[in-house]
Amino acid sequence: MIGNLTYSERRIALFLAAIVGAAGIAMAAVGRSDVLGVQGVIVMLFAGVVIYLIMSSLYAPEPTEDRAASYYDDPIKVGIVLSMAWAVFGMFMGVWVAAQLAWPNLAFDAAWSSFGRLRPTHTTGVIFGFGGNALIATSFHVVQRTSRARLTGQISPWFVLIGFNLFCVLAVSGYLLGITQSKEYAEAEWYADLWLVIVWVTYFLLYITTIARRKEPHIYVANWYYMAFILVVAILHIVNNLALPVSIGHAKSYTIWPGVQDAMVQWWYGHNAVAFFLTAGFLGMLYYYLPIRTQRPIFSYRLSILSFWGITFFYMWAGSHHLHYTALPYWVQTLGMTFSVMLLVPSWASAGNALLTLNGAWHRVRDDATLRFMMAAAVFYGLSTFEGSFMAIRPVNALSHYTDWTIGHVHAGALGWVALITFGSLYTIVPTLWKRERMYSAALVEVHFWLAIAGTLIYVFAMWNSGIIQGLMWRTYTDDGALAYSFIDSLLAMYPYYIARAFGGLLFLIGAVVGCYNMWMTIRQAPLAQPRESDVPVVPAAVPGE
Repeated sequence: MIGNLTYSERRIALFLAAIVGAAGIAMAAVGRSDVLGVQGVIVMLFAGVVIYLIMSSLYAPEPTEDRAASYYDDPIKVGIVLSMAWAVFGMFMGVWVAAQLAWPNLAFDAAWSSFGRLRPTHTTGVIFGFGGNALIATSFHVVQRTSRARLTGQISPWFVLIGFNLFCVLAVSGYLLGITQSKEYAEAEWYADLWLVIVWVTYFLLYITTIARRKEPHIYVANWYYMAFILVVAILHIVNNLALPVSIGHAKSYTIWPGVQDAMVQWWYGHNAVAFFLTAGFLGMLYYYLPIRTQRPIFSYRLSILSFWGITFFYMWAGSHHLHYTALPYWVQTLGMTFSVMLLVPSWASAGNALLTLNGAWHRVRDDATLRFMMAAAVFYGLSTFEGSFMAIRPVNALSHYTDWTIGHVHAGALGWVALITFGSLYTIVPTLWKRERMYSAALVEVHFWLAIAGTLIYVFAMWNSGIIQGLMWRTYTDDGALAYSFIDSLLAMYPYYIARAFGGLLFLIGAVVGCYNMWMTIRQAPLAQPRESDVPVVPAAVPGE
């Protein structure tokens, strides 16, 4: 990490870490016994670890090679390691909270271990920790290879990566301490939100300046998806998290959006977080790593561009379908429903484009579990986008919303699409980055694939059944117009499905642990690749005749 920096750059990095440490000291002093004070201590410790790492190599030899002539892969390697660490943490929390629904005593009568505090640690750990680090790492990898240009700056990639993980740590620790903004997509404290704005703007500037320095005249489509992910997430985060702190010395804050406007802004944010964080960024992975793994160009390059613009435009208007039958104006609900249905076209364009790319390479899918991860991800992407459009229709939404059906839909996308394409992408680049001939064990990749598929299917089918039963029980009336079932009746009917959900999540978690072990052993013990030319960028071409 430090070996690629000059002495002056190490001093700048040390100065930045010292500023963060000083901010932690100020937070601890102002907050004292408040959550702000506790998090100030966490910031101090985080900065202290970074300062120690820099100081231990402050006087290391200067880099001897011409850095501009090679790709900057060190931040990518660390990002992959952090992504897998967050995957295990976040999925463990998910299994724990799923098990609490079946066995409530697993909360241990402690405030920090209650469902309400652990659940957002699961979502943040998986979405932002696992998914966010994977997106940052792969975007750094893809933009360099497709632009034939090194990342801009030496410190800024580390600042983005380390700063983002500091945000994740602050968010998770804040949830355990009982601080959130009480939103469906739980967000961190106001000062952590401000910190993320700084980190994310740096990320955006780093990305676009790298593209501006490109030696390849064409901007490959994966970069369009990554740029949309970075830019729109910045806008969403800033607008949704506009809040007024109770005081400068207190962690609590209040949103500036009143009443139904807050609900609309929240679901404009929430659905577009799904669109651009959990869809666009991972489509960037798909459009680069799938052609690389199949050794075939994408089926239709033009279709990938059309899909990009369709997704980018339609998704922006779809969030209000989460607010059917609420105080939101009826025409706004209808607008969200209409655009949600239209979203099926560009979404299936990308899913179909991916599957058609496999034509002539199905023998590779049979023999290569890494490619099978990507194929299954494309299938789940197509299924979950169809389901999303279907569930946005008002009469269907009347049955599905607020039930476990929605939970099943979310995890069909999160486990089946996001996690599978991420694992496939990481299995593709880990041997390349560490200059290994192959993964440590192809058999363990196979084991991981089947654990992930089994866990996803068990989880999703359990929630589909649970949700539909819930919805039907809640809308069943007796002849005299009274509800036929109490809420407790519906909860008892869910019990076997909650056990199945916890078991499915456990299988997926075990698969992630297997993947971590395989990657670690690849880094440590897998045979080195034969000497070859440096990682020459390969930009998949369009199909002849388009």
